Formats: sequence, C-alpha cells, structure tokens
Amino acid sequence: MQECRLAAVNLACRRGDRVLFRGLSLALGGGEACQIAGPNGIGKSSLLRILAGLLEPFAGNVARSGEAGLVDERPALDPHLPLAGALAFWERFDGRAAEAAARLGLDELGDVPVRYLSTGQKKRAALARLVAQAAPVWLLDEPLNGLDTDAVKLVEALVAEHCAGGGLAVIASHQAMALPGGARRIALRDFIA
Repeated sequence: MQECRLAAVNLACRRGDRVLFRGLSLALGGGEACQIAGPNGIGKSSLLRILAGLLEPFAGNVARSGEAGLVDERPALDPHLPLAGALAFWERFDGRAAEAAARLGLDELGDVPVRYLSTGQKKRAALARLVAQAAPVWLLDEPLNGLDTDAVKLVEALVAEHCAGGGLAVIASHQAMALPGGARRIALRDFIA
C-alpha cells in the first residue's frame, strides 16, 4: 500500500450563512483511525467532503498524501444496472470489485438491480467498491447505517485490516463502532462556532 497521511489545520465549514464548526485540526498517518462523532446536521458529512477535496473549507487547509476513497449515502453505482454490472464498471478501474463483493456477502445479488437493494446491501456494495479501489485513505460517512449485526462486525474488521495494512480511516458516525487500538475520537460538538 502506498504511503498515506492526512492533516487538517484550523478547519472551518460554512453552510449558507451558518458556520458549522471552526478550529478543527487533525493529523493521521498510516495505521491510524479517527472517529468524528456528533448528532445529525452538525457537519460530519461536510467535514469528510472537505477532507476528500470535494468541498472547500471556509477556513483552514487540508494536506493529504495517498489516494482517498469516500463512502457516503451515494453508493456511486448505476441504480438501473444489476449489481454485478454496476460493480463491473468499477472492475475496469480497480480489478478487484468481484472479489470484494464476495467478501461482503453480495455475490448472490449480482442479478438484482441496484435500485432494488436494501439500504444495508447498497452500503455493503459501496464498501465493496471502496475495498476494490485499494485507496490508502478511507473516508467513511455513517458506514453502519442500515447494516445488521453481522455486517457491522464485518465493517469493523475491514477497517481494522485496512489500518493494519498501513491505510488510514476517518469515520464519521454517531453510532458506536469498534475501531483499531489507539483510534482517536473527535466530538464535532467541541468545534461548534
């Protein structure tokens, strides 16, 4: 896995006329994980989009080395294609989507159109795409939403394996999640403007 590093210094985020948070700094290297916690609407998703480079911070800056993969509420899979076809699109780029789908218990759903998958199945499909991507920086937005107990344990194991292999993970979630040892927890509420 390529070297990875993620640093944010003095970040602030504004949505409309409202500043959601300010003064947030973090630094992670390979093997580390961090959970961003807080209630709905506090800015967790916006923070991940800033860290991914998809949203400009209102203040502060982000430095990242290593490719980033983001899983949020949009699974980045064509809803009209059967799951196998939607993952096959990514297979052309990543080469491991089918293997990852099997690991996440999706191999029997290959002929089901993505739009008919349950919330948890869509989440696992998005995670399969992320695993196949082999990005060293994982940005996970509410990764446990819609998952049953077994799938939650699988996601926790995937994050632990990713970090043990030298990757890093930032998980935005208001749900409790077992993270690799030494993982940091940041309460976004502490940075409300």
